[in-house]
Amino acid sequence: MTAYTPMIQQYLSVKADYPDAFLFFRLGDFYEMFFDDAIKASQELEITLTGRDGGAEERIPMCGVPYHSASNYIEQLISKGYKVAICEQMEDPKKAKGMVKREVIQLITPGTMMEGKGLAEKENNYIASVTAFEDRTYGLAYTDISTGENRVTLLSNHFEEVLNEIAVLGAKEVVVASDFPGELQQKLRERDVLVISFEDNSSVEFQFAQLLEQLNQEKLKQTSARLLNYLFRSQKRSLDHLQPVATYQIHQYMKIDYYSKRNLELTETIRSKGKKGSLLWLLDETITAMGGRMLKHWIDRPLIDREKIEHRHELVAVFLNHYFERQELRDKLKEVYDLERLAGRVAFGNVNARDLVQLKRSLMQVPSLKQILLNMKNEKMNEVAEGLDPCEEVTDLLERAIVENPPISLKEGNIICDGYNEQLDQYRDASRNGKTWIAQLEREEREKTGIKSLKVGYNRVFGYYIEVTRANLHLLEEGRYERKQTLTNAERFITPELKEKEALILQAEEKISELEYDLFTEIREIVKEYIPRLQALAKVVSELDVLQCFAQVSEDRRYIKPQFSAERRVVIKDGRHPVVEKVLNSQEYVPNDCYMDSEREILLITGPNMSGKSTYMRQIALMAILAQIGCYVPASEAVLPIFDQVFTRIGAADDLISGQSTFMVEMLEAKNAIAYATQNSLILFDEIGRGTSTYDGMALAQAIIEYIHNRIGAKTLFSTHYHELTVLEKELSKLKNIHVSAIEHHGKVVFLHKIKQGPTDKSYGIHVAQLADLPKEVIDRANEILSALEQSPVETVPTVKEAVKPSEPAVQVENFSEQAAQLSFFDEPKEVKKPEFSSKEKKVLDKIRELDLLDVTPLQAINMLYELHKKLKG
Repeated sequence: MTAYTPMIQQYLSVKADYPDAFLFFRLGDFYEMFFDDAIKASQELEITLTGRDGGAEERIPMCGVPYHSASNYIEQLISKGYKVAICEQMEDPKKAKGMVKREVIQLITPGTMMEGKGLAEKENNYIASVTAFEDRTYGLAYTDISTGENRVTLLSNHFEEVLNEIAVLGAKEVVVASDFPGELQQKLRERDVLVISFEDNSSVEFQFAQLLEQLNQEKLKQTSARLLNYLFRSQKRSLDHLQPVATYQIHQYMKIDYYSKRNLELTETIRSKGKKGSLLWLLDETITAMGGRMLKHWIDRPLIDREKIEHRHELVAVFLNHYFERQELRDKLKEVYDLERLAGRVAFGNVNARDLVQLKRSLMQVPSLKQILLNMKNEKMNEVAEGLDPCEEVTDLLERAIVENPPISLKEGNIICDGYNEQLDQYRDASRNGKTWIAQLEREEREKTGIKSLKVGYNRVFGYYIEVTRANLHLLEEGRYERKQTLTNAERFITPELKEKEALILQAEEKISELEYDLFTEIREIVKEYIPRLQALAKVVSELDVLQCFAQVSEDRRYIKPQFSAERRVVIKDGRHPVVEKVLNSQEYVPNDCYMDSEREILLITGPNMSGKSTYMRQIALMAILAQIGCYVPASEAVLPIFDQVFTRIGAADDLISGQSTFMVEMLEAKNAIAYATQNSLILFDEIGRGTSTYDGMALAQAIIEYIHNRIGAKTLFSTHYHELTVLEKELSKLKNIHVSAIEHHGKVVFLHKIKQGPTDKSYGIHVAQLADLPKEVIDRANEILSALEQSPVETVPTVKEAVKPSEPAVQVENFSEQAAQLSFFDEPKEVKKPEFSSKEKKVLDKIRELDLLDVTPLQAINMLYELHKKLKG
């Protein structure tokens, strides 16, 4: 250290406390970076790398950015997952004795952004904290520092639940203890999460104690306290807008795991990772930013409380029945700014005068919003209206105090209204009168000298002056003016009277700026006292915005109010996929029905590729989600149970990060469903088993179907190209076959996209390949091979009936060929010849008879019979 200059020593001392962050070190009008920070920042920000003499033998790498435009550079670094520590000058360099005192005033990270382009208007920006307890439970707390939202929950001993919640929240940063298991930290990083190790050995900061008062468990307090302390120590400023920590339990909402949320494309699409094409994209007719955030929150967490769901439906119905009032409400909402984030900026201390004007304009809309709701003359809407607090005191204060079009800067004045403060008015009077005197002086001097080009001007270096061109200098009275500055073509002068007025004017303007800043700070502190009321208002306005949005979409797209069935019935008439229907635009979407009850728990769906099996399955799930978030649904009639969970396996994608193949991902998603689904869940499985061999795939598919049928009883839609599985309708009492119809016309397939009862016996795979424009040679050869296969006698694996009970006889192997005749791995099964057994083969059959099949699983039984099948074919 001693080899460096005092300034570099100061830099290194501060940097030591923030080794993993870029240190923006304030030097005059620049934030400078040195050493490795400079090298890396120059690459990431594409700025020039220079150097300076720091006292050591080698020049120190250095780069910098102007402080007034630093926010753009900070955002670039944050968007790439870095942290930035802002180190400011804590005293005026002109008044400092020795080295200027500097210290870090804020640590900016992906989870603590308060403003800028990196903060999406209609998305929360969560930072979370995870605590692992000895009993293998996990505490999860999260905060949106920009809005003040604070929540905490306890999760089971499955870390997958933690990962799922982090994914639902979209948290970019997670705070953990230093002893948090390394393998779990790695799982978090695999989800593109910045993991922050923060050891907190002290109790929660005093000012946060009241935020934890509602928590009745020590685990919850410990988890939340860690996050709050981290925020306080990294932000180093007021966080008065943080709301009391609220608890929630994941079973209070419909559970949609990470895989299912992705497969259903609820908030973003699988391919583009963007909003367009998702359910959120379809529904988002919200007007306000905070309404948009609440809509996403509702989609992520559909309700399971029937009373709460139907309350939302009733309010949507009121909006639908009052078209003109709804349109008037939408117009008023356009004038409402982001109350949540404005309140956050007030507390954080980075609010400016324009922000407060936006706050005032927003509050001025509240009385009108309230009256619109009252005009609907509905009891439930009247209750909502009562929650609209106009905060008149804040509106009145801002109307009296802040000018309508203030500058962005708080240090340049012109912020406070005339008449708000007597002292400020006196300074302004002096300043304005002084400037009037200056203008009068200019007119008088022109008359006295006869110099029409004479002017009285001002600049920050020389102050006020009288300027005369060189050509007119001979017209000046000698001794009247005092020379002040010489220019190329002119001379500048001053007079005693001008000096006196200059001192008066400049003193007044300096005091005006200082006083206006002080007054603005006072106003900000007064507004801060109303933050809880502003946040409560924001919540009501957000809910109104989402409910009117549901009404708007439902009216525009002909949605109907769903009914709920306590008997777990699904009755959907003319159901449509909401997103696909919108994407098709003017094209006609083919609606379909769906019926499920206690005797139709599983629908086995067959049909060609591209015929609409996946779309049909997704539309059932999306309809359930729409209903349970409080929206109407795309159908002419809809009766649904309230589902506790939705599991989906639709589509295929390798998980390259964790090194898992498509088939492994498929099996993990299937495992997740059958491990956690209940009778009240909805399961969607699309083409399970296609990622492996035909025999393995069909065996797994059948075993999974039987397990769901016999053990779980969840409503299940299972699409497959294994037509052999359609025979399960005869074996499993609650399984029914349906298919998507298609016809052949002049050798080409025509998809009708219509669901019909019963199975199909063709996949039309070659026809689909033809539609994809595969070479004709390939298509012709495929048809030849298919024809040859269809003409060959084929024996296949028999079905395995429901789990054999001890009182029932074991599987009769003699029935093998009769059962095999019911199935085929090809489109059109041909006659199966009953085999004639040799003496050696009869011994094999005898061995099979000796096996005790009572304790084996269906899959094991299939494998045993498969071995026999190979023997028979051989």
